[in-house]
Amino acid sequence: MKKNTLILALISVWAFTQCTSTSKEADEESTESPAEIGVGAKPIEGAEMYFDGTREMLDNKWEYWEGPGFLAEMPIKWKVYEDENLGEWVVNSNDPASQGGKYGSSDIVTKDKFNDFRAHVEFLIADSAGNSGVYLQNRYEIQVLDGDSTTHGMAAVINEEASPYSVYNGVGKWNAYDIQFRAARFDEEGKITEQPRVTLYFNGQKVHNNFPISQVWGGPKSGLDGGNDEGKGITDRPGGLKLQAEGHNVLYRNIWIKEMNFEQPETDF
Repeated sequence: MKKNTLILALISVWAFTQCTSTSKEADEESTESPAEIGVGAKPIEGAEMYFDGTREMLDNKWEYWEGPGFLAEMPIKWKVYEDENLGEWVVNSNDPASQGGKYGSSDIVTKDKFNDFRAHVEFLIADSAGNSGVYLQNRYEIQVLDGDSTTHGMAAVINEEASPYSVYNGVGKWNAYDIQFRAARFDEEGKITEQPRVTLYFNGQKVHNNFPISQVWGGPKSGLDGGNDEGKGITDRPGGLKLQAEGHNVLYRNIWIKEMNFEQPETDF
């Protein structure tokens, strides 16, 4: 090989290496920090802690949702305790009023209500087939259900987007939902003009990307607007983050929320 040709080849290799390195750095910069998503994620700037494992925070920031299936009585009966095996303070969704799977009997919801938000929720299903749910705006359920990989199963946008079941850590292990949600938009007459949208990271992996939600599922006992035009009559009012009681030992911890304002119908992060 001639000297000039060798020099040109070396320059080309160097240039390619630099481009690849720059591209890799850009990709790393655009990826969420591991500290901000997944199990153990700490609240991002501007976020507020809604459950830190203490009874005081549960009582101060949560209340029962008194829907048509409500059977419980204040104060909230969800048990807060330090799990000896986990070494963590947790709350157990197995409310006495929900025994036998009484739907809508004793769900809890944040006292604060939201339109657009980002949320982090960690949960652990203690027993096989354990069932609960995380409701956005007390309307749209992100399922928490062991053993089901259908559109009604684990991490599904309930009845609309299938379960990314392979990402689930399994019974007895902590899992994390990182959620960005944009509420429905309405015109001056209250008619919906833009569907609600959600992006979900499940255990650090993006599983639903800016998904448009069509309606509230589950009927009147499910949450706000569930009984309005069979769930299609979404109204323009904020709602809290709700956790479902289904008579199962599903534990929660490390829940934080940040109010957002997504001007455009885009929730990716």
